[in-house]
Amino acid sequence: MAFELPDLPYDYEALAPYMSKETLEYHHDKHHKAYVDNGNKLAAEAGMENLSLEEIVKQSHGKNPGLFNNAGQHYNHVHFWQWMKKDGGGNKLPEKLAKAIDSDLGGYDKFRADFINAGATQFGSGWAWVAVKDGKLAIMKTPNGENPLVHGASPILGVDVWEHSYYIDYRNARPKYLEAFVDNLINWDHVLEMYEKAVG
Repeated sequence: MAFELPDLPYDYEALAPYMSKETLEYHHDKHHKAYVDNGNKLAAEAGMENLSLEEIVKQSHGKNPGLFNNAGQHYNHVHFWQWMKKDGGGNKLPEKLAKAIDSDLGGYDKFRADFINAGATQFGSGWAWVAVKDGKLAIMKTPNGENPLVHGASPILGVDVWEHSYYIDYRNARPKYLEAFVDNLINWDHVLEMYEKAVG
């Protein structure tokens, strides 16, 4: 299945002031496009071009670093754009999700602090996640293009902490970017959709 660069589900100005038009243009049009182009080339070379994106991520992990990095980042970004929306974030969650966060992560405030901390303490490039592992929510962090799929978990929310995701808007203040993401950008409906798929 060829990788394709998805259109953003909103216009380039929609997430301002928390994520600028300039950041989205660079991040989506340049960085994500490069993962798509490189991933297609490397998947074809590896004879994996007919597999699903999830399968390519899992099968290339630990075996084909070039393909894994590009496929992983493509998977991560396909969802990253959908994990954000205008006037998103905050603690008005769908009831099913709120209950899971209460029971598995110690409530919204603890989730917020732990998720921001995971992103802030991920050394170098990487991601912070909420994932379903063994039927329960867990907060994780991964380096580079890695994601919970390769650790036996299903990601339901992720935030990109590569510098290209925040440097234009926040310079080196990664925690400020993470706070803005949680408080103003998260698309809880997409998180719920992925949660329901993960728990079956």
